[in-house]
Amino acid sequence: MTKSELSGKNCALSNSTTIEPIKTITMDSRSITILGTAHVSRASAAKVQELIASGTYDAVAVELCPSRHKAIADPDAMAKMDLFQVIKKGQASMVAANLALGAFQQRMAEQFDIEPGAEMRVAIHDAQAAKLPVLLIDREIGTTLKRIYHNVPWWKRIGLFSGLISSVISKEKFSEAEIERLKEGDVLESSFSQFAENEKDLFKPLITERDQYMSARLVKESRESNYQHILAVVGAGHMKGMQYQLESRQINNPDDTISKLDAVPETSNWLKYLPWVIVLLILTGFFIGFTRSPEIGTAMVLDWILINGGLSALGAAIALAHPLSILTAFCAAPLTSLNPTIGAGMVVAAVEIYLRKPTVGDFNRLRSDTTTLKGWWNNQVTRILLIFILSTLGSAIGTYVAGFRIFERLSVG
Repeated sequence: MTKSELSGKNCALSNSTTIEPIKTITMDSRSITILGTAHVSRASAAKVQELIASGTYDAVAVELCPSRHKAIADPDAMAKMDLFQVIKKGQASMVAANLALGAFQQRMAEQFDIEPGAEMRVAIHDAQAAKLPVLLIDREIGTTLKRIYHNVPWWKRIGLFSGLISSVISKEKFSEAEIERLKEGDVLESSFSQFAENEKDLFKPLITERDQYMSARLVKESRESNYQHILAVVGAGHMKGMQYQLESRQINNPDDTISKLDAVPETSNWLKYLPWVIVLLILTGFFIGFTRSPEIGTAMVLDWILINGGLSALGAAIALAHPLSILTAFCAAPLTSLNPTIGAGMVVAAVEIYLRKPTVGDFNRLRSDTTTLKGWWNNQVTRILLIFILSTLGSAIGTYVAGFRIFERLSVG
């Protein structure tokens, strides 16, 4: 696409979104005005500026959660991230998903020559300049992603994650359908677009629950702080759902609604015990093997080490880990797989961080590097995340493959 074509498309896009949807809802003598914005429209930012300048509102609510607000207010926050603690707390996959979403926004910005979420930045800046409180009404992105993960069947999760990664690192330009979806203003929905259209179990935590959550936050803030007129700046895709929630008085107890939607579904009990059952089966196989003959038992142990350690080391190698980190994966995986409280990926990532600690430059380049497949491997921050994920995945596959090999030997013997 030439620069003139891109400029023309940008102009058409801006012109098509000059009239932002707006709705004022009155509840108990207090009012809430919902402004539907488009993250790819400069007109949305201008409309936000115009409304705040009118002096009509005593508070401004934005479709941001605390972590996303922090990323806007403190762009250098990522550089202060303790990677080992992120991995230790089991947040590596979540951070990777957040980086993928950020890459999606960056790719969108490069195509349309705009800054995604500009209307949110304007809302925060102008509200603060007018000495108006800024209310963060969206649910934490981490909670939303976890509820998405728990809401889809396990066999769809790998496709969901790989689909997200492939969509954000794709070099293809946004299609007309994607542009229309972006004009509705929800970056999360756009990122999962190929799944959200046909999957009710994905759409619910992604859109419907957030409509309820943000509406409950508005009701709560309005009642507790006695705001007379709140301006709520949200993606246009949320307007219909939020309008319904507020006008139909669906939320009687906002605290209960917020608490329920903030909860992360617990894993089924049988899934909690599954790793220990697998360990017990493996150890039982070793015991039976050595009982039959030392040769069979030794062969089983070697199978366990070579398959489990080999696949974990292969995962680390694919992520371009340091040679010593790859060796660590080979040595650690057979042991950590027999102890569900610690994973091979955590050990390997810790060694990689010690050997090749990310620089400030790596953190500063995250936004641009994560937009390309090559960048994920070149940047040491994302490489460590990949090392953790791929060495863990290799060890997990190795556990099942080696387990089947062990019991195959027993059946033959």
